[in-house]
Amino acid sequence: MAEKVLMKGNEALAEAALRAGCKLFFGYPITPQTELAAYMAKALPPVGGTYLQAESEVAAINMVYGASAAGVRVMTSSSSPGISLKQEGISYMVGADLPALIINIQRGGPGLGGIQASQADYWQATRATGHGDGQIVVLAPSTVQEMADLVALAFDIGDKYRTPVMILADGLLGQMMEPIELPEESIGKYGEKTWALTGHGDQRKKNIINSMHLDPDELEASIIERYQRYAQIKKEEQLSESYLTEDALITLVAYGAAARVSRSAVNKAREEGIPAGLIRPISLWPFPDDAIGEQVKTSKDFLVVEFSMGQMVDDVRLANNGRANVHFFGHTGGIVPTPNEILEVIRRIYSGEA
Repeated sequence: MAEKVLMKGNEALAEAALRAGCKLFFGYPITPQTELAAYMAKALPPVGGTYLQAESEVAAINMVYGASAAGVRVMTSSSSPGISLKQEGISYMVGADLPALIINIQRGGPGLGGIQASQADYWQATRATGHGDGQIVVLAPSTVQEMADLVALAFDIGDKYRTPVMILADGLLGQMMEPIELPEESIGKYGEKTWALTGHGDQRKKNIINSMHLDPDELEASIIERYQRYAQIKKEEQLSESYLTEDALITLVAYGAAARVSRSAVNKAREEGIPAGLIRPISLWPFPDDAIGEQVKTSKDFLVVEFSMGQMVDDVRLANNGRANVHFFGHTGGIVPTPNEILEVIRRIYSGEA
């Protein structure tokens, strides 16, 4: 029988990473994700791993680069402004085709902002995690259980496609405690990393890991090959959950903690006879275009709910290709919308007032 424990979201991420074979963690403390790093500091040494608090976020991400190049499962975690400091290193990892797990427990911004829950890093995660023609996979849990469950998947996707993967959550989920079943231990399913810098002993050609291509034709060829992998990711790794969407005339789209509030609003709407449903994107990149596109057959109105000024709205518009109306409701700065506030917007849409 699976082990069930009461854990905080940040701690669930850390324990799941250990069980997925992560042996190295490099980071720098910042609220509201510090418990994750603290957990790793205690848990890694007894299992032969290493925790290192770097002198800065810039140093931490470059340590992740080096460890990944050696073929090790490695991770780092931070929050919003800390991720901004890691962006250059993330871009280098994309260019060098290196997998790693990056955790962002979002806080309010821009700048130092506040430590309350936010989803205002959506654009950063899905559009501009680093410079150049590049992308990373982004997964968004909505429960503490899913915080744990998505970790092994993130490591596996990173190894399969040789790409960094980000788990994008928020301070609410990071600090929330829920009973969860911890995943079984797994070291991954994609075998030996033949590309890694593990020493060749004259048994094979030496490996080179590098993101610099001074010849423009060579650089373009490497980017084109990477985009072929991105096309495969878009085809095979779209993840979402649908709730009461079969007959929904109004479909809410929300991820992470915002989806939990939205689900309550959908239930309240149903009690009033309003046919509302919910699509919860789990993969933010690749965005679940297929699920949104399919829902257009039933829903002519979509309501995007976020803890931001509406950063996911454009992706919903692109996915439905102008075939439905897209509305937005949210709060920013660390304010969490209530189910009743969302319900009022649903009522206005249903009555034709919005």
